[in-house]
Amino acid sequence: MKLKKLFAVMAVAGLAAPGAAMATNGMFASGYGMAANGMGGASAAMAEDTMGGANNPASMVFVGNRMDLGAYLFSPQRQASVGGTQENSDANYFVIPEFGYNKLISSNLSLGVSVYGNGGMNTDYAPLAGGSNLFHGAGNLGVNLEQMIIAPTLAYKINERNSIGISPLIGYERFSAQGLQAFDQPGMSANPTRMTNTGNDSAFGGGVRIGYMSKITQDLTFGADYSTKVSFAKMGKYSGLFAGQGGLDLPENFSVGLAYKIQPALTLALDYERINYSGVSAIGDQSNVQTQFGSSYGPGFGWQDVNVWKLGGEYQYNEHWLLRAGWNHGDDPITATNIGINVIAPGVITDHFTMGASYLTGNGEWNASYIHGFNNSLSGNSAFGPTSISMHQDIVGLSYAWKM
Repeated sequence: MKLKKLFAVMAVAGLAAPGAAMATNGMFASGYGMAANGMGGASAAMAEDTMGGANNPASMVFVGNRMDLGAYLFSPQRQASVGGTQENSDANYFVIPEFGYNKLISSNLSLGVSVYGNGGMNTDYAPLAGGSNLFHGAGNLGVNLEQMIIAPTLAYKINERNSIGISPLIGYERFSAQGLQAFDQPGMSANPTRMTNTGNDSAFGGGVRIGYMSKITQDLTFGADYSTKVSFAKMGKYSGLFAGQGGLDLPENFSVGLAYKIQPALTLALDYERINYSGVSAIGDQSNVQTQFGSSYGPGFGWQDVNVWKLGGEYQYNEHWLLRAGWNHGDDPITATNIGINVIAPGVITDHFTMGASYLTGNGEWNASYIHGFNNSLSGNSAFGPTSISMHQDIVGLSYAWKM
C-alpha cells in the first residue's frame, strides 16, 4: 500500500509540473532545491531535501520521510546587437515549480522522486520597424525550450556512513523556433520546411543518474554523482534545424563535492561539476561548418564543455533559523566564433551570488532562496555583421517541506 501511494505521488508530480527551467550554467540550473540554490548550488555532499534525483541520489536515504513543494520566479534579461541594431528579448518572467518526495522503506532503504526543470532557454526578439528581424527573417525571432525530468530514486545505506543511489531519468521536452527564414533554404537546411515557424514539437527521453555518499568523519562528508546523457526522440518539426535530423539531448554531466562542519552551527560545502555539451551534436557541433542544418554532421550552437565550481555555507542561527550564502562560477559555453546562432540562445552567464534561509517548524519548514546571475557579454563577428550578446538574471524561490 505504501508503494502504491508513492507511485501515485510520482504520477501526479509528472502530470502537474510544467517543463520550464532555470538556465544559468549554460542549459543547467546553478542548483536544484532551495537549500542548494542558497549555497551556490553545492549539493553533492549534502542531504538537505528531496531533490536528490537532481543532485546526488545517494543522499535520499539520509533525508528521511519528507515532501517538498516549491516554485521559483525566474527573470532572465537577454540583449543582442547585430550589425549595429540592438534588441532586448521580451518574455522576462517565468514561474517554475519543483517537487520532491521521499519515503524510508526500511532504516537502510529509501524510495522517492524528484521532479525538476532542466535545459530551459527562451528568447523573443520583436521585429524591427520594417517587419524583418535581427536575422533578416520575418516577424519575431527566438526559441523556446522547456525540459522536465522525473527522477524516481532508490537509495541504499551500505552502513552507517556510506550510501549509494540510482535515479532513472524520465525526460520530456518541448521546443519551438521562429524567425529563422534566412536559413530555410535548400542550400542551408537539409529539410527547409522543418527549420522554423512550425509550432511546438515535443519528445520523450531517458537516462540515469547514480550517486555515492560517504560520511568520512563525523564532520566531513564526500559525495559524487554521474548522469548519462538523457537521449530524446527526434523532433520531426525541427529536423531541418537540429543536427542529426531533429535530435536534442541533455548532456552527460558529473559532480564531486565535500561538506565540512567547521563548528556545530557552521557547514561549508564545495562542489566541482563538469557538463559535456560537446557530446550532443545539436549543442556542441560548431556553427560555422560547411554543411546543412539538420544533417548528421550539421551546424550546432558550438557550445564547449564547461567546468563549474560551487561554494556555499550554511549557518544554524538558532533552533528555528538556518541561513545560507554561496557563489557559483562556471565557464562560458559560448565562444566568439559561434556567436551568430547564439543570439537566440545567449547562455553566457558565468558568475552567480546566492543566499537563502529556512525557518523550521514542528513538523516542517519554510525555505527561500535568491540567485543573482551577474551580467556577462560576448562579442564577435557573424554572417550578419558585428554581433554581441549579453544576459543577467534574478531568481527568487519559496517552498514548504512536510516532515512525515
